[in-house]
Amino acid sequence: VAAGAGAAALVEPRPREVHVREAGTVPVPTDAAPATRAPASATARPAAPVRVRIPSIGLDERLTGLRVQQDGHLAVPTDPARAGWWSDGPRPGENGAAVLVGHLDSEKGPAAFYHVASLRPDARVTVTRADGSTVAFVVRALRQYEKNAVPDSQVYATSGPPALRLITCGGAYEGPGRGYQDNVVVFAALAD
Repeated sequence: VAAGAGAAALVEPRPREVHVREAGTVPVPTDAAPATRAPASATARPAAPVRVRIPSIGLDERLTGLRVQQDGHLAVPTDPARAGWWSDGPRPGENGAAVLVGHLDSEKGPAAFYHVASLRPDARVTVTRADGSTVAFVVRALRQYEKNAVPDSQVYATSGPPALRLITCGGAYEGPGRGYQDNVVVFAALAD
C-alpha cells in the first residue's frame, strides 16, 4: 500500500521484509485502472462491504470506504488496524474486481493485512455486506509487484466476472515516509 503524508512509521527496530512465493494463475485483464465509476446498469447494486474474514490466516476486520486521491493512487486506511475498500469501484459480488487494501504493519506492530502475503490458492475469503448478506471468494493467485509496476488492468478491473483483490505492502522497507518497495496482490474469484 502506498506510503504518503500521514503514513505511520513502521515497527522498530526492524520492519518485516515480505517476499511472496508466487502461486496460482492471474486472470486475463478485462478493463482499466482506478477511476470514479458509474453503476453498469439500472439494477440495484449489492450493499456496501463492511467486514472481511479469512479464517485460514485469522483475519476478521471491519472495512472502511476509500477513494482514489488526487495523485491517482487509492487511499489507504488511516487506522492500521482496519482494512478498506475501493468505494468507487465494483462492490463484492458485482461484475469486476472489488479491491480491499490494508496495512502490513505500523509503529505498534502487525496491522490488518499482516498475514495476507501468506495466503495460498484455494483459501476462502468472505465479505459481509451492510445488509447482512455475505459473498465468498476463493484465492486463485498471489503476486508481488514493484509499486510503480502494478498491472492496473488486472487489479482494478471494472468489468468481467465478479472478483476480489487484496492489496498490502511487501518487499524491503525503504524507510520512514517511503514505506515498502512493493505491493502484494491477492487475486480471488467468486466461490461456486
